[in-house]
Amino acid sequence: MPLLDHFHPPVKDLLPWEALHSAWATRLADTLNERWLPDGFLATERTHLGARLEIDVATFELPTTPPPPPANGSPVATLPRTWAPPAARWAAPVTFPDCFEVRITTPGGWHLLAAIELISPANKDRPAERQAFATKCAGYLHQGASVVLIDVVTSRHANLHTEVLRLLGLTDAAPLPEGTHLYAASYRPVLREERSEIDVWVEPCVLGAPLPVMPLRLTGDWFVPVEFETTYTETCRRRRLL
Repeated sequence: MPLLDHFHPPVKDLLPWEALHSAWATRLADTLNERWLPDGFLATERTHLGARLEIDVATFELPTTPPPPPANGSPVATLPRTWAPPAARWAAPVTFPDCFEVRITTPGGWHLLAAIELISPANKDRPAERQAFATKCAGYLHQGASVVLIDVVTSRHANLHTEVLRLLGLTDAAPLPEGTHLYAASYRPVLREERSEIDVWVEPCVLGAPLPVMPLRLTGDWFVPVEFETTYTETCRRRRLL
């Protein structure tokens, strides 16, 4: 279905953004679990890390999970379906700082693989909020987790994709056309020939047009699709916007 403007009348008066945000995150997690993730992997919505840090949709694996498909893409029996992403639009070198730390974990804990963020008006409000959001996304990438963003907020025009790239020192990589404020972006941290790089996919979103499918890397060369269009349509149907 065409993307609606959820931040201005008449749609704003029919359903609060918070209700769509929560329900959409649930549909995204359900679709990943039902169609793409095998046993031992789990997508959950609105996951908290620490006291205040929150992920809209997070994908985890158990430490004992069987290995993912090999790099050549041949399927394995543990996977219900396989999916090949399009080529990344940009592959840019990035520097992550050395990390020397002690982590204390509980046995059988879940390991974060990826995060999907539905950008909210508050994320785009003030410089401090934009910086905090970009820092959170860069932190996931530094830990080796992939990130997918989608921004359908029409009430504020700050570009958080640009903020993330700036924080990573990639201001010349993966720009959006001038004046593009709605978009979906995917980031994959990868080590190539001992060089740290970020693969970037980015697609503009347009009111009145379908939403894109974006690649989400789980581990290695194993990708699954983030089906924004079908999950958005189902969310709107269940919230009586159709």
